[in-house]
Amino acid sequence: MVLVKEKKNEVIDNFKVHSKDTGSPSVQIALLTEKINYLSEHFKVHHKDFHSRRGLLMMIGKRRRLLTYLKKADPKKYEEILNKLNLRK
Repeated sequence: MVLVKEKKNEVIDNFKVHSKDTGSPSVQIALLTEKINYLSEHFKVHHKDFHSRRGLLMMIGKRRRLLTYLKKADPKKYEEILNKLNLRK
C-alpha cells in the first residue's frame, strides 16, 4: 500500500518539526497511522487478505514502539501527537 503523494505531503506538513523534516518520530507515527487506517478499511472488503494483515500488524508494532520512544524522550510531544491523531483510548 502506497499513500498518494499529495496525502503523504499533507501529513508530513502537519507533523514536521522543521522545514525539511521527514523522519522525526512524530512524522513516522502520523504516516504509519494513515497506512493503518487505510488497511483497516481494506480489510472490511477483503477479509481473507492475510498477507496484508501481517504487514498491518508489523506497522502497528512499529507505531507502538515509536510512541513508547516518544513518551520517554518528549512527553509533551507525545501528548500532542495523541491528541492530533485521536489515538486516545
